[in-house]
Amino acid sequence: QVQLVESGGGLVQAGGSLRLSCAASGRTFGSRAMGWFRQAPGKEREFVGGISRSGGGTYYADSVSGRFTISRDNAKNTVYLQMNSLKPEDTAVYYCAAGPPYSGTGSSLTAYDYWGQGTQVTVSS
Repeated sequence: QVQLVESGGGLVQAGGSLRLSCAASGRTFGSRAMGWFRQAPGKEREFVGGISRSGGGTYYADSVSGRFTISRDNAKNTVYLQMNSLKPEDTAVYYCAAGPPYSGTGSSLTAYDYWGQGTQVTVSS
């Protein structure tokens, strides 16, 4: 079992920045690719970005590429989402997710088997 707890959400003005954290329990964090997703009201959950087990590989949805950065610290069992130049359309609940051990990264919901409870990000115009 892996428990994921997100933090760092809040209210920010357009153009501002936020850094989300996701702390994982257990000893398998370093063996799992991690992802960030978001879900706006009335919309489906969508992929934001992912990071490989080592942190050496990252990829992003087109909508956030160049503005968001994912990183991880395997010694701290934590993955981060740095969000810059935020826009009102970035408003959503943000979720981190963990993939199965030793699997690759993926952009679909089914590529991940553990999810956090989510943290709200609201960007005002």
